[in-house]
Amino acid sequence: MGSVTNSPLLPEAGKRNILITSALPYCNNVVHLGNIIGSVLSADCFARFCRARGLKTLYVCGSDEYGTATETKALEEKTTPAELCGKYHEIHKRIYSDFSISFDVYGRTSTEQHTAIVQDIFTKLWNNGFIEERSSIQPYCPTHQSFLADRFVEGICSICGYNDARGDQCDSCGNLLDPLEPAATANDVVGQETKGTGYLKSPRCKLDGTTPEARSTKHLYLRLDLLESDIKEWFNSTKEQWSANCIAITQSWLTKGLEKRSITRDLKWGVPIPKGLKGLSDEEYENKVFYVWFDACIGYPSITKIYTDGDDLSGTNWEKWWKNPKDVTLYQFMGKDNVPFHSIVFPAGQLGTREEWTKVSRFSTTEYLNYEGGKFSKSRNIGVFGTAVKDTGIDTDVWRFYLLARRPETSDAEFLWQDFIDINNNDLLKSLGNLCQRVMKFCHANFDATIPDKHKYTDAALEKHVADVNALLQTYLSNMEAIKLRQGATNVLAVSALGNQLLQHNKLGNQLLNEEPERCAAVINLALNHIHLLANLLSPYAPNTASSILTQLGLPKEKQTFSIPDIWTGNSLQPGEKLGTPALLFSQIPNSRAAEWQEMFGGDELKKQKAAEAEKAAAKKAAKQKKKDEKNAKKAAAAAEASSAPPQ
Repeated sequence: MGSVTNSPLLPEAGKRNILITSALPYCNNVVHLGNIIGSVLSADCFARFCRARGLKTLYVCGSDEYGTATETKALEEKTTPAELCGKYHEIHKRIYSDFSISFDVYGRTSTEQHTAIVQDIFTKLWNNGFIEERSSIQPYCPTHQSFLADRFVEGICSICGYNDARGDQCDSCGNLLDPLEPAATANDVVGQETKGTGYLKSPRCKLDGTTPEARSTKHLYLRLDLLESDIKEWFNSTKEQWSANCIAITQSWLTKGLEKRSITRDLKWGVPIPKGLKGLSDEEYENKVFYVWFDACIGYPSITKIYTDGDDLSGTNWEKWWKNPKDVTLYQFMGKDNVPFHSIVFPAGQLGTREEWTKVSRFSTTEYLNYEGGKFSKSRNIGVFGTAVKDTGIDTDVWRFYLLARRPETSDAEFLWQDFIDINNNDLLKSLGNLCQRVMKFCHANFDATIPDKHKYTDAALEKHVADVNALLQTYLSNMEAIKLRQGATNVLAVSALGNQLLQHNKLGNQLLNEEPERCAAVINLALNHIHLLANLLSPYAPNTASSILTQLGLPKEKQTFSIPDIWTGNSLQPGEKLGTPALLFSQIPNSRAAEWQEMFGGDELKKQKAAEAEKAAAKKAAKQKKKDEKNAKKAAAAAEASSAPPQ
């Protein structure tokens, strides 16, 4: 765990302080490109932008380690949940390191700090009357004498007959299931709830194969119904700056009306229910833990506490970020499937404590990133997963830029290998890379690698260039503030294009140098300053490339600080300063690699997936047409019968 971070970053009163979280990756598998762009990479891009704008910015993330899925995966891998989480936590850290994700802290939820904060929030909710006990019928394994979470029951799907369906959902037909057959009447088994459209026939315990019994047990429920008016009031006061899909999803929940939600599970791996609470039996909850989606979002403050307070469990520095809505603005990044837990359940817990929490101000929630016309699938080896990115041999910054340039901000986006190659070869190499190479090599060859003086020459065209760059800069700033990261990437390329136009308009070359040396010096000076600005604008997207540009401009790494200005004056680099050594920023990718990578990352399986989806769509269309034909046939028969009937 370690001690407190040396001089942890804390918010400053009266200033704009930015707190950023990305959805905690579930710690039982390897993330794919869709997961990466959906949360951590998008959040990292915005965090880097905020830092370059001079804002106090804390970026928090970590591994979400508790829950049924972790226990199930540990069984599959024949290990313990703790060992499994330790393994995947390190895998995730390596992947994010490869992608140059600049977390201020990347922690985990299996800590004392997390348990303490979760239990404290629950205790306040209990004392304030927002928790309810309810009895329900659940499967119980008499062999190892414990209640079973839905995923720990397997059997035959009552809908499609699949033999290995889980107690929560059938992987074959996709329907939601109940682990036990619903009672014939409400009087048969009091308290039995049904969630699914089907159930398991011949249910068996996943651990030992025993047929489970239906037994009554108690669970705790968060009274979202009692907190609904508070949530609505808060939602209406802050939703204007949320992503459209986030607003729609949250509104749909509120329109249907919020219901009590279970927050406990019969598991061993998780945050235990606190003991000693008045009116709550310690014995009945001895073998229960909090449901992962009650505790997971509380991981944001608990991981922050590790960063600000280290091993000091009594430390309260974390509250300067999380209980300080006056001075801190919270931005949260995630895919749309995580929205309700962040926009309903987590804020409900905060509101129910009746304390002043820093609640989310801005949600940035993505749609889905698909892969070559299909879906990412780890089990079928379709798509690029985090651990395989290095296998392509392509620089991580190219991956970062491409994913951000194709970020699924308002609709689903498609990862296409040919598109990936085109972005690298055309936008990055030919435009941005060649601009930097051409200007710096010319300065090395003709100005002794020294930034020339520009003050001996000016004209309207150079002044217009500065004005045009500033117009683009304002658009970039506006898009980035609005978390329109895809548009921000377009703006970066537009600034690069303006730099190339500067060279083309002035016909940079030996003739300009020989015939108009002062003008040539002014163009080179302005172009170098243009590249300096470009590096800073690029830094949220491709930080290592941006750093390389600054190094080539004569700024050693230890002295580099990215800074994005309000206004560009073209005077960041001064005459007489020495440049570094020119180096290639990007390399050409042969178009032939597209077919190679398509095959490497699931070619045959992807074809099967597409064929199955097409067959399913065709069957659905045929069934719809059959139904329509039958309806028309009935109408025609009725009409014929009516016309043949004798007149009355």
